[in-house]
Amino acid sequence: MVLRRCRRLLKDEALAVDTMHDVFVNLLIHHERLEDRGVSSLLYRIATNLSLNKIRSRARRPEDPNSEVLMKIAEATRTEERAHARSLLDRALRREPVSTATIAVMHLHDGMTLQEVADAVGLSVSGVRKRLRKLKSLVAELEAGDRRAMTEEAA
Repeated sequence: MVLRRCRRLLKDEALAVDTMHDVFVNLLIHHERLEDRGVSSLLYRIATNLSLNKIRSRARRPEDPNSEVLMKIAEATRTEERAHARSLLDRALRREPVSTATIAVMHLHDGMTLQEVADAVGLSVSGVRKRLRKLKSLVAELEAGDRRAMTEEAA
């Protein structure tokens, strides 16, 4: 029932399953405040509220793990492309705390949600989001500089 409600509202299977798990986690966390009557309506209400919160969050601050630059790095297959991607990441991560690399791997490679990453590294969701946004802009800036340098060399 809970998964069906999450699926209906979110229209995304993976997000619906995550939200369903969150419903039961909330239930376990707040079990001492709950009464034994109307459990199914309580579950339905929690599922609805959490799903709507995720829809609102996605609309306000969409998670963009598929940013063009980061996806190019992840999908680099030729040796030259991989070397360039590795160089970009090395230069970007050299300027950041070590935990930023951990955050990037967990979210962008492992597919963990921002909340899961935040819980794992001991930061808030907004802190994780800020680190990812900063890394993304740093990588884009470095790549733009590389392109300018290659254009100047060619000219």
